[in-house]
This record gives sequence, structure tokens and C-alpha cells, in this order.
Amino acid sequence: MKPRSVLILLTLAATLLAAAPWLRVPLALAQPGAPPPSVPLPPPVPNRSGIDTDALKADVKGSEEAQRQLRADLEAAKGDRGRLNQMLLDTAARTRAVEQQLIDVEGRIAQLDRSAADLGTSLGKRRGVLAQVLAALMRMGREPPPAILMRPDDALDAVRSAILLGALLPELRVEAETLASDLSELSRVRTELASARDSLTSLRTALDEDSRRLAVLVGERQKRQAEEHPLASADKAQAESVAKATGDVHDLVTRLESEVGPSARAADAAQAVTRPQEPGRPNLTALKDPARLTPAIAFPQAKGLLPLPVAGVTLRNFGAADGVGGTEKGITIATRAGAPVSAPADGWVVYAGPFRSYGQLLIINAGGGYHILVAGMERITVELGQFVLAGEPVGVMGGLSRTVANTVQRGPGGSGASAQNGSTSPVTATGQPQLYVEFRKDGLSIDPTPWWAATDSQKVRG
Repeated sequence: MKPRSVLILLTLAATLLAAAPWLRVPLALAQPGAPPPSVPLPPPVPNRSGIDTDALKADVKGSEEAQRQLRADLEAAKGDRGRLNQMLLDTAARTRAVEQQLIDVEGRIAQLDRSAADLGTSLGKRRGVLAQVLAALMRMGREPPPAILMRPDDALDAVRSAILLGALLPELRVEAETLASDLSELSRVRTELASARDSLTSLRTALDEDSRRLAVLVGERQKRQAEEHPLASADKAQAESVAKATGDVHDLVTRLESEVGPSARAADAAQAVTRPQEPGRPNLTALKDPARLTPAIAFPQAKGLLPLPVAGVTLRNFGAADGVGGTEKGITIATRAGAPVSAPADGWVVYAGPFRSYGQLLIINAGGGYHILVAGMERITVELGQFVLAGEPVGVMGGLSRTVANTVQRGPGGSGASAQNGSTSPVTATGQPQLYVEFRKDGLSIDPTPWWAATDSQKVRG
């Protein structure tokens, strides 16, 4: 074999060993008849499961400081509705952002885990090949030409072995380069996994803190709401009775806004502020006022401005086939368990409670004949007649999904065949919380897509 070939092989050996420094092939490999040892795969990133008392103390101290700051903020916001609302909006927006980052990081970790598993399986199946390649390369490094693999006793055997080795050289080189590439990729994946898991821990800590803050702020808001605008138990019972006796959402809204006191007053307030759409770009100054008690702008002019009500991944879009011969009337978003849900737009709550297969259903009158339906939550945190701002927390997701897209009634005004017999498709559990959002204009479902504000993190899964 030519010295150039040996040089190539030695270079490959160095590359392979550099890619996997944890691999060590015993010298016995160079001896004839020695069995190839088991070659270990790259070690996984160590699991730091030990208790870090310093970190725990720092977390406790940070939490205590956050609670003190929150109490001070609430004290400063006494009697100041705008200030409390601003704290709610800021905390809810920050929580949504962290939730979305968590979703992205968790998705990335799942991909990396799959990649690491595939690479580990592939390398595991080639342990023997890996040992043989390393053994051959190391033997040739120790026995330069005219050394040969079979140690022949005569020149003819030496020539034959050299010819055989020359024929195997290209294949050996390809195998060595492939192994080096796979081992290097596995090392990179595991390093990235460690970094992603560190980010995950940090994000979860931030989310826990914001969630606690949000819960306290929502509790304070509802306490003030009950003091300033108490909801009579009779009104709440009447709304629930109407919901039980009604077969579809269109009829539900019509009856609520004509028969139930708080809902009727909310509808009157929405009607009173309804105004024609102004030409040109809307004046967004009113959006900066967290103390407002009416919508900042007309709903048709809010296109491209409304935040998605929850962080997550859009599973189904408006107009897509629903699997039962119809089309989706809204959008469905997969969320994390316990994720906070915010109002998509300014408006008045005309219903908040259970309804048919929707589960917990929130209906907001946004004025101008527009209504927003939000369903799939475990708990709703606002009351009938309450005015809410776009981005203000109104509910909390549970830990089990409710697939409500197929419960939407079809036909003009929601009075198609399904509505006539009062039947709806059953709720299905998939193990992941899902939020359903639908926009309606004069009782008819409309595409909400033009209203959503564009975000870099928004993803759609078909």
C-alpha cells in the first residue's frame, strides 16, 4: 500500500477519534484473532437532579420580593381602575409571551430527543463496524508499509494482502467519514438539548411567578367588580336556565340580550356606542387608555390589531374541512395546560357559563352586531355584563382538551339541520387543551383571520 493511502487512513482515524473522544479501542485490537470489544456510544448529558440549596433560597427570596412588590402595586392601585387594568394587561401579555416560548422550546426539545434517539439507534446497530474501522485504522498507524493486516510469511501473500487492502480503502474511508459525521452530530444534538432544557427551567420559573401574580390581580379585579356592579344570583340563574333551554348559539344570544338583565344592559351599551366605520386609518389613541369603559375603536377597524387570546399552536382554521362534511366556523388552538385566556377584543360579557357541548362558553358583544365566542376553558373569570379590554384575562384552560369546532351549528344564523333537531357533535378528548374561537356578525360566522395581529411565533399545523 502506498504511503499516501496510509496518510489518508491516519487522517481519518484522527478525525473519527476527535469526533468521539470518549471512544477508546484497546490495543488488543491490533492483535490477530482478538475479538472486537463493545464500543460505547457518546455519554448522555448528565442529569443534574441534585438539590441546589442556594438556588432554592434564591427562588424563595425572589418570590417573597415579588409578593411584596405586588402588594405595594395593589395598594397604589386602590381606587384606580386604569392602573389595575394596566397591571392585568401587562402581566397577561408577558404570560402569553412566556407560554409561547415554552411551547417553542418544548417542541424543539421533542425534535432533538427524536434526533438523538435515531442517531443512537443507528450507531448502536453499527457498534461492530465502528470497532473494526477503528481497529484497522489504528493497526495501520502502528505498522506502516509494507505492514499488512494478515502478517503473511512470504512476499506473495504480502502482495495479495496489499491488493486487497487497496480495494477496501475507499469503502473503509467512506465508513469512517460517515461514523465521524454521525458521532459529531450526536454530540451537537446533546449539547443543544442541554441548553434547551436549561432555557425550559428558566421559562417555567418565570411563568410560575407571572401566573401567581396574574391570579392575585384577577381576584382583585373581580372583588372590585362585585363591589361596584354586584351580579344578582337570580340573574345568573336565569342566564343558566336560558342556556339549558336553548338549542344553538344564535338563539342563546338573542334570548340572553332580551330576557336576562345584565346581558340586556350590555347589549344596550354596545348598541349605544355603535358608530359607522370612519374612512382611513382609525385613531388608536383610545387604545392607550386602560380605564376605558367602551371599545376604543369600532370592531371593523380593529383588523390586524387583535391579539390571539391564548399562546399555542393553531390546529384548525376557519373554512377548513371539519371531517363531517362541513367547514370550520372558527379556529381551534392547542394550548398548554392551565394557560390563561384573554379577551380578543373590547366588549361586554353577555354570557359566561356552560352551554351544550361547548363546555364553558364565553360570549362577548363587541358592538356593531359582532359577537365573539370563546370555548374550551376550564374556568371563566369574568361575570355577566362586565366590560373587558382586548388582552385582559377572562379564563383559564384546563388539563383535558375539549374539541368544540364540530359543535358549531350550520346554516344561516346557525339554524341548519343540526339546529333543528337540537343535536351537536360530541366533545372528544385528545389529552391536550384546545381553545375554540369564533367571530360572528349578525349571527353568522365570519373569518377572524383579518383581525389577528401578526406575530413571529404564530404557527399553523394542518
